[in-house]
Amino acid sequence: MSFTTIIDGLSLGAIYALIALGYTMVYGIAKMLNFAHGDIIMVGAYAIYSTLLLLDLPVLAIAVAVVVCIALGVVVEKLAYRPLRGASPLAVLITAIGVSYFLQSVAQLIFGAKSLPVSVMEPNTIHLGDFMTISVSTIITLAVGSAIMVGLTVFIKKSRIGRAMIAVSEDRSAAQLMGVNVNLIITLTFAIGSALAAVASLFYLMQIPSTSPTLGSMPGIKAFTAAVIGGIGSVPGAMLGGILLGLVEKICLSIEVIAPYTTAIEFSLLVLILMVRPTGILGKQIKEKV
Repeated sequence: MSFTTIIDGLSLGAIYALIALGYTMVYGIAKMLNFAHGDIIMVGAYAIYSTLLLLDLPVLAIAVAVVVCIALGVVVEKLAYRPLRGASPLAVLITAIGVSYFLQSVAQLIFGAKSLPVSVMEPNTIHLGDFMTISVSTIITLAVGSAIMVGLTVFIKKSRIGRAMIAVSEDRSAAQLMGVNVNLIITLTFAIGSALAAVASLFYLMQIPSTSPTLGSMPGIKAFTAAVIGGIGSVPGAMLGGILLGLVEKICLSIEVIAPYTTAIEFSLLVLILMVRPTGILGKQIKEKV
């Protein structure tokens, strides 16, 4: 196992963490699992592809992807999830799966089923002596991803909106009685999670320069796994779970004997952690009143 493998694992873990943050924030505040979140990544990737095709301006493409994903996240929350605010978890889950397939089908109708190449940046590398080579995209992903996660943590803990999010996650009714606009906070949560998904789509395209209607399926599932490993509803837990899963994946892929079983090992890790700690590594123990 080389130092390059560790850096690549941290970079991939940063991508999973950004996606997992969207899952865990929505669950922590709205108490629902948004399984369409992975497809927001796919929409962001197509937004980048379309902008680059028309104008070939990477910075503008990133901005467009963020705006499109935020708008989509807000619309999905308002039209699909808000009417089900008091419904059973099963109804919300089925709706989320339906939204996921709807987004994939629309993307397939517009762009086709085949993968489309997306060149966000040149695959440049940096050589550190004679023993290590690191791609520029990996360094950018790790640096920017870390900055975003730190910034989000500070925002939630220090800002007025962040404290309102914490209040809604703890007790929605009490927060509403204290004057917190619960609907606005949930909408902002979806907007922030969708923006993170747009950034994750950029980083994903930097590693795998192609997009397809099912682009977000596997990263979304793995990011959800990371959120559960860290403790669903816990922001630090989502970060920890993402980094841990990214490291495990890259380390397994670097070992030829177990590389074909990487995905199975990742999900086995989820099972093992939940057997020891059902709420995840940093998840809160829920005390039931009798």
